Amino acid sequence: MRPDSHARTMLPIPDRPAPTLTTYDAKDPDTAFPPIEPLLPPPGAPNVLVVLLDDVGFGASSVFGGPCSTPTAERLASGGLRFNRFHTTALCAPTRQALLTGRNHHSVGMGSITETATSAPGNSSLRPNTKAPLALTLKLNGYSTAQFGKCHEVPVWQSSPMGPFDAWPSGGGGFETFYGFIGGENNQWDPALYDGTTPVEPPATAEEGYHLTEDLADRAVGWIRQQKALMPDKPFFVYLAPGATHAPHHVPKEWADKYAGAFDDGWDVQRERTFARQKELGVVPQDADLTPRHAEIPSWDDMPDELKPVLARQMEVYAGFLEHVDHHVGRIVDTLDDLGILDDTLVYYIIGDNGASAEGTLNGAFNEMANFNGMAALETPEFLISKLDELGSPSSYNHYAVGWAWAMCSPLQWTKQVASHWGGTRNGTIVHWPNGIAERGGLRSQFTHVIDVAPTILEAAGLPEPTMVNGVQQSPMEGTSMLYTFDQPDSPERHDLQYFEMFGNRGIYHRGWSAVTKHRTPWVMVGGTIPAFDDDVWELYDGSVDFSQAHDLAAERPELLAKLQRLWLIEATKYGVLPLDDRTAERIEPSMAGRPTLLHGTSQLFFAGMGRLSENSVVSMKNRSYSITAEVDVPEPGVHGVLIAQGGRFGGWSVWVDRGRLTYTYNVLGIHEFTVSADEPVPAGTHQLRMEFAYDGGGLAKGGLVTLFHDGTPVGSGRVEATQPMVFSADETTDVGYESGTSVSSGYTARTSRFTGKIHWVQLDVGTDDHDHVIDPEERLRIAMARQ
Repeated sequence: MRPDSHARTMLPIPDRPAPTLTTYDAKDPDTAFPPIEPLLPPPGAPNVLVVLLDDVGFGASSVFGGPCSTPTAERLASGGLRFNRFHTTALCAPTRQALLTGRNHHSVGMGSITETATSAPGNSSLRPNTKAPLALTLKLNGYSTAQFGKCHEVPVWQSSPMGPFDAWPSGGGGFETFYGFIGGENNQWDPALYDGTTPVEPPATAEEGYHLTEDLADRAVGWIRQQKALMPDKPFFVYLAPGATHAPHHVPKEWADKYAGAFDDGWDVQRERTFARQKELGVVPQDADLTPRHAEIPSWDDMPDELKPVLARQMEVYAGFLEHVDHHVGRIVDTLDDLGILDDTLVYYIIGDNGASAEGTLNGAFNEMANFNGMAALETPEFLISKLDELGSPSSYNHYAVGWAWAMCSPLQWTKQVASHWGGTRNGTIVHWPNGIAERGGLRSQFTHVIDVAPTILEAAGLPEPTMVNGVQQSPMEGTSMLYTFDQPDSPERHDLQYFEMFGNRGIYHRGWSAVTKHRTPWVMVGGTIPAFDDDVWELYDGSVDFSQAHDLAAERPELLAKLQRLWLIEATKYGVLPLDDRTAERIEPSMAGRPTLLHGTSQLFFAGMGRLSENSVVSMKNRSYSITAEVDVPEPGVHGVLIAQGGRFGGWSVWVDRGRLTYTYNVLGIHEFTVSADEPVPAGTHQLRMEFAYDGGGLAKGGLVTLFHDGTPVGSGRVEATQPMVFSADETTDVGYESGTSVSSGYTARTSRFTGKIHWVQLDVGTDDHDHVIDPEERLRIAMARQ
């Protein structure tokens, strides 16, 4: 085997041609040049497939003892290794950035999700250029790279179609191919997709059988086949990050129906069943204890009997969702097998980027956005009962109850967001690589963390960590390669120190011991009492004999607890965790959080065809008065369609023309829809159409009076009785002249939303006192710019 001659610590690898004889005539016999050779990694570098599921607790999948069937995970585990002490950060975007860089999440600016970024370096959502992503390192060493699915690492002010694209997967992220979505979640039936940095529509509709997970698997299978057909000697790095099983829990009905009746006994019983199965499988030690239910989590017996069929169906839908995504991961594994490359592919199957999500309220949710707007009370038990048959369908945006999230983290305490306890951070993980792992079906219990994946892949590929990337000196990776564990089951763990922190929930692991403190409860988004950081109560656990953190030793070992608390503070200082930040509403509002916004001021100008604009790309009109003015050409037969719409079926607003009449629709969470229409149709010709919303004031989420105008003349009015105060959607967008995704109004569909006249321009003005019902076309641009 020829030795590798590349200087791979500096990337891109410098071109350093050796000096040779230069001849005058190419026909001269002495004319000779070395052959041009494609850049490849060192000989023996494997293909790499990393699969990262979303919001799956340790006790959910059957491969780790849970009730949700995951035959693909079981297949890979039987031919590889299960890691039962692998850890994440307790939240999605931080875990993903840590995975893709090999650094702690605060080190790469991702202390929380991008939507709550602040100006503090550890929470800015900006990855420093001294911490290049793994995909870029692999690409610059000769790997083909592709990502399919979720990307939640783009700062919100950089998420518009104009970028900048430095943080996008196929921009500065190092992936040559990207097909997926930008943000924390997406509608599985009607997602907002990107191919590279170009917005695209799904290839089919839900009615035609479309589902995002299947689409992502199709794309990944096609890409892998093509890559091996065209570049058989070149290894690949594929990162598959499905939206599943993050809410909304969307899955074809037949997958959920497989579990009919399976969860009728409730979450307390399910947790005990899972724990018994985990001991049978050996994925938890025989001396492990099942942690008790905290008082903040209701028992199944305490839930209303009339609501229990809804609660059981929530879990049936979730279980079907997890089995469904595992099935489509299996299609990719089958492709590797068919191509004869499975044995030489290093597969990481990470079952969850954090613990199970407890963001669905105590009763669960038909539309999870209700809770994020502090309006969960709208979803009464009677309302939820009326929606039972729709759970998981395109008409829902559903989430399960807190009790199910707790049960899916068996046998551990707490859930997603709670970085202090293993329920939030311990995720079952499988590594499969027959050419690199001799043992089949083994279990590894060394402490490992998501920041260990990148250095493991580099070591497996025979690649050094780069010291320079694109002219920027790199800081060392903070993870520890797991490669030593592959054939050394009893080797002492090498990653023996790790801090944790999320929204003030924090802890430290050191040489078997963990000191932790839970600061806030994830599902309490409105109200509640949050203690001062210095008043948090710390707990102490001996992991060498207490797998699940069931026995608090703080009272017995106060001196050790104090030592670990001090160690947490040292690590927090080292990695940019401080200052601790447990704010909520302040971090959602950009000016209070201290992060940039794409738009400033009180006015924004749009043109026909603009679309796929995230909420962070549009001036906010929530909790205030605003107006929309559009100059249009109306043909003689009349017009129909959307002038501008924000949001979709599960919350948003639309200014549109309904069979010739100017119309305004405000949709509150898909629960209440308010529509105001003009008394007369828009006449043919060029006209300014305008709607004004006069907010009632007196707090958040109030209603207001809507007035409609043709060329400054009132033509209709009506009331909107309530509004959404915080967010319309995590995935729907703002579109001009049409509406992508789902439709705000039940009066049209995305297919019938296109405006049939001509739009010259549309202007949004918020919170202004002037009432110029007609805008001078010569002044509109100057006014809009001045207000920014």
